This record gives sequence, structure tokens and C-alpha cells, in this order.
Amino acid sequence: MFKKVELQEGVTLYIRKSEQFKTVNFSVKWKTALDEKKSAPRAVLANILEESNGRYRSQTEFRNALDELYGTVLYTDAGKRGETHIVSLSAECVNDEYLSEGGVLEEVLSLIKTVIFDPNVVAGQFDETVVNREKRSVKERIRSLYDDKTRYAQKRMLELLRPDSAASAPSYGTEEDVDALTSADLFTAYESMLNEDEIDIYVVGDIDEDEMTEKIRSLLTFNSRKVHERQTATQQTATQEREVRHVREKQDMKQGKLHLGFTTPVTFRHPDYAKMQMTNGVFGGFAHSKLFINVREKESMAYYASSSYSSHYGLLYVMAGIDAELEEKAVKLISEQLTALQQGEITDLEMEQTKALLANGIKSAFDSARGQIEVFDQYKELDENFTADTIIAGWESVTKDDVKNMASEIKLEIVYLLSGKEAN
Repeated sequence: MFKKVELQEGVTLYIRKSEQFKTVNFSVKWKTALDEKKSAPRAVLANILEESNGRYRSQTEFRNALDELYGTVLYTDAGKRGETHIVSLSAECVNDEYLSEGGVLEEVLSLIKTVIFDPNVVAGQFDETVVNREKRSVKERIRSLYDDKTRYAQKRMLELLRPDSAASAPSYGTEEDVDALTSADLFTAYESMLNEDEIDIYVVGDIDEDEMTEKIRSLLTFNSRKVHERQTATQQTATQEREVRHVREKQDMKQGKLHLGFTTPVTFRHPDYAKMQMTNGVFGGFAHSKLFINVREKESMAYYASSSYSSHYGLLYVMAGIDAELEEKAVKLISEQLTALQQGEITDLEMEQTKALLANGIKSAFDSARGQIEVFDQYKELDENFTADTIIAGWESVTKDDVKNMASEIKLEIVYLLSGKEAN
């Protein structure tokens, strides 16, 4: 799917010529072992790099320069995947082939180089005004989690289910961590990211692969670095006899947020990964699933009810919005849907619809260059020669017995309810 070129040890270019798009997409990803204390400076640093640089000292100047390049977009982000923290710099510009005069591609590559190697630094540290502004921005993003009660309940459930683990570690750090950051801390994090992180560079568009490879090689001159293999997230599988934890917490709110945490030995690299994706889809991943039909529609017990599979941590979650006094009934009904799967109560229609929706999801991702980059960046850990068809074929081969067997591997470990203070 992508042509792989090792530019330096630890620095890899993945390039794909495609006539599918009229734009050219770039993405640079810095990857390191997830460390909660390192997440805060990397998240703030991502904002700082997007805000301004040594060539355009203000956000307004930088945005105007991008607008003049036919609406080129450039943005950064910080996130996590499994045990890995990732800072991404992405850019998308129109292909010169579609313009009366060229030069946009060269200028965008030059801008990417500037953002990476010539940040807004004065006397060896980042501009204090910019630092304080972006610290506030990251803190606001962290704080927004508390206003979204569904996300907050999920966060609390994960902290209880997997404390001191990558599964519950925030990708932006904590407000306290962000507050404590200095310009010197951020410059240290910047140097570490540039010189020590594993780097993956992506290019997708209707371009000459060899020519683009040489441009990237000459402009993005990263040093070689030793890349230590990061550990796969370890899951702690619950035993059949293990007692399920029940935790209730209260805030000023109306609707109850019921979150159930299940463990499974099947993770992203497990040979049964596709089977567990199918199992989650039949259980609660889509609008035709057992949770949606039986908990929300038939019994009208939940405002919403769905499940999600976090394959990198070997965890499966159920989330439901309920009236708090219905907790016991809701948990019982949710458990009955899993029991039905474990007993093989699965229809042909449930299987067909799940396979179709999973296939549509991956096809939709491949409809955009950004989607191709993100899917490849994850799936290349399994097989660098995969295609959308090979992923879909994995789901197509799953049988009802496979789903039944996978469901038997799913064990409930925690029931968490966040409800209003007036609830019993």
C-alpha cells in the first residue's frame, strides 16, 4: 500500500502515489513510550509548533501564509495508542498539477521544515507569551472532560479498572502537570522529541515517489536514533471467580452514566483480533446490535447503550445512559445480552449487518488520504502489505461459533455508575 524508505535509523518514510486525490497529504509522527509526566509537555509543544515559528512569529501571520497557499491546512495533535505517545504534524495542500502556476508543494514542504526545525524560540527558549497561551488551551481541553459526563465517567471507570496503566493514562497529562511546565521544560521536550523519538513520515498524493523521497530526504534532515521496541500493553484477565467491583459516584447531573468494564485476552496483535471485532459489533458496536435493540429499543431502559473494544489494552466497555434507580435492572439486562452471545444466540442477520458495517467503516477510511495514513499507521504493526480487502476478508471469515467462543472470553470486572446527588 505504501512504499517504505528508511531515511535514517529510526526515521522512516512511507509514501504512496495515488490519483485518487487532488491534494497532497503529509504527516510526521513522533513516537515514544507513553509516560504520563512526558504527555503534558508534548501536548503543549504540539500546540506551540502549530501556533507560530521562526519565520512567522504570530498565529495570524502563519495562518495568512497558509491561506495564500490556496487554503493549505497545517495542524498538530497529541495522542496515544497502546503504550505509545504520538505527536503528529499534518498538512494538506492542493497538488500543483491543478494550478495554473506551481510552487505550492515546494512552499508547503518548506513550511513543514520551518515548523519542525525553526520554532518560535528566543535565546534558547520558547516565547513566554505563546507558552502561557498554549498551556491555557491544553488545560481547557483537559477541563472540558469534566463537563462531558459520559467521557468523565469513562475516564473514572478506567482509572478504577486499570490504575497506573497506559489504559487510563491521559494523553494530555493533568492540569497540575501543565501548570508546572516552564519554557525550559518545553524546549527540553522539543529536543528530546526531535532527536530521540521514532519518526514516521507519510506522503499521499499524485506525486513522483522518487522525486518526493529525495525532497523529503534533503529537507527533513533528522539524525539517526536507536529505537527501542516498546512493550505491548499488558492486560490483566479477570478469572471466572473474581468478584465484580461496583463503584458509585455522584455529581450535579440528571442522567445516570453506567459504564461496565470487561477484560479479554484478545488484543490487537492476537490472531483472533478480527473475531473479537465482530463479537463487539454483534454485542453493542452498532445500531442493530443486541445492546441497542434489547436494552434501548425493546426495554426502553437506556437513553443510549453501546459497547466498544479497546484492542490495545484487551478491554471491552459498555456505556449506557440510564435513570440511576434502574442500575441493577440495566446491568442484569446487559449481562443477559452477553450470555446470549456465549450461548450462541446469534442470527444470520446480525452477522451480515456487522460484517457490512465493519467493511463500510474501513472503506470510508480509505476514501481519504488522512484515513489511509491513520489506518496504515496502526495496521502496519501487523502486516505492512495489508489492503482494505485483506482486513475485510478477516471479518468475512468469522462464523457464529467464533463469536460464541470470543464472547466466552469476555469477563465483567467493574460496574461504575455516575449519577446525580439526588439519586438513591
